[in-house]
Amino acid sequence: MSEDSAAERWQVPNIDGSDGESYMTAGRLEALQREAWDEAFQKGYGEGVSAGKEEAERRVERLDQLLRALARPFDDLDDAVEKQLVELSMTVVRQLFRREIRLDPTHVIGVVRQAVQCLPMASRNVHVHLHPEDAALIRDSLSPAEGEPAWSVVEDPLMSRGGCRISTENANVDASTETRLNELINSISGDERQ
Repeated sequence: MSEDSAAERWQVPNIDGSDGESYMTAGRLEALQREAWDEAFQKGYGEGVSAGKEEAERRVERLDQLLRALARPFDDLDDAVEKQLVELSMTVVRQLFRREIRLDPTHVIGVVRQAVQCLPMASRNVHVHLHPEDAALIRDSLSPAEGEPAWSVVEDPLMSRGGCRISTENANVDASTETRLNELINSISGDERQ
């Protein structure tokens, strides 16, 4: 039996479940499944929340970019509309100005008087440059007033109706239609540039 003593004896396992660890019972299996499911759920939930936050942040950023892009054309549109309105206003003023001159060409008389009064008292060789039709009107109805320097009328077909340009030896006065219109438009629009 010496050989028998060297052999280890096999023991029958407890089948009554007294040690509680050896056998898998239905309750224990169910508890293990629930534990594994809860752990997987928590892990998946955490990953899902994290992924959802990242996706929401990406969408918010994209929406913000779109809103900024949409706002830019309105700024450009405001500038374009403002520019077009100013141009339209200037065109209307020019048309009204020209219409008024056509309807009442005697306005040029007041223009010439104002322009001559702008000259220094000692001015000599005063030449009033006018459109030929305005020159005829001025010759017929206006002569230098008392205290004004003597002046001569020069017909200039390049001058627009309703305006004049005065030149002397040492002074010039530009009362042309274009200059007066630009001054009027600048005073209306508040633009001080000339």
